[in-house]
Amino acid sequence: MYGQDRVKEVLELVEADHRFSEIFRKTGVSRWTIRSWARGDLPRRRARAQCAVCAGSPNVPSQGPYAYLLGLYLGDGCISSHPRGVFKLQIVCCNAYPWLIGECELAIAEVLPNRVGRVPATGCTVMSSYSKHWPCLFPQHGPGAKYKRPIQLASCQQAIVGRFPAPFLRGLLHSDGCRVLNWVNSTAYPRYHFSNASADIRALFGAARDRLRIQWTPNNAHNLSVARRASVAMLDEFVGPKRRVDLPHFDGTYW
Repeated sequence: MYGQDRVKEVLELVEADHRFSEIFRKTGVSRWTIRSWARGDLPRRRARAQCAVCAGSPNVPSQGPYAYLLGLYLGDGCISSHPRGVFKLQIVCCNAYPWLIGECELAIAEVLPNRVGRVPATGCTVMSSYSKHWPCLFPQHGPGAKYKRPIQLASCQQAIVGRFPAPFLRGLLHSDGCRVLNWVNSTAYPRYHFSNASADIRALFGAARDRLRIQWTPNNAHNLSVARRASVAMLDEFVGPKRRVDLPHFDGTYW
């Protein structure tokens, strides 16, 4: 692909009545291409690929899937840099829940329709996708573990989570949450737990639940829980079951 400066140079030589062979020796542009440009068949300027954020739009396409993917990223995701300004999004999914692996793949493809890869690892599958725009879509990207640095949502992200708190909570729980049974006097009471070392991410989790009027309490330094029957029932409506398959060394947590 020739740049616009080279095109301008060739056309100036054509207008000065230079022979095509002379222009070829001077510029390195083939005689066929020179003849084509002289006829007016000029190369179109290549449009730069942009995501919604790069284009200045406050809205990300597929906002529901984006809210879900944001929850997955904050829990079990990372972004790494690669050559030529390309970045790789990775979300780690437990193999005990193959249904959730498919959910993650679908969300990535809807948010940014590039190829989604699956890399098998011990007990898990790493979902990955390459793009120059992952840091635009997830500005929380930075060096080091997320719990060691501040995690704040950008204004456009806050707006999306405000409109779609349920998919956001679903993503957080699918990454760093579980649904267990608490046995009291031989009676099982379901409850949800969410565990994350980042105080900022725990605060985002609590704020999203507050929007839905779901009651929650802190369990300890890194864990939050939802135990009230009505609140558990509300989460059950949109979180969905984790359909576990039997794997060795599974810890017994279930949904």
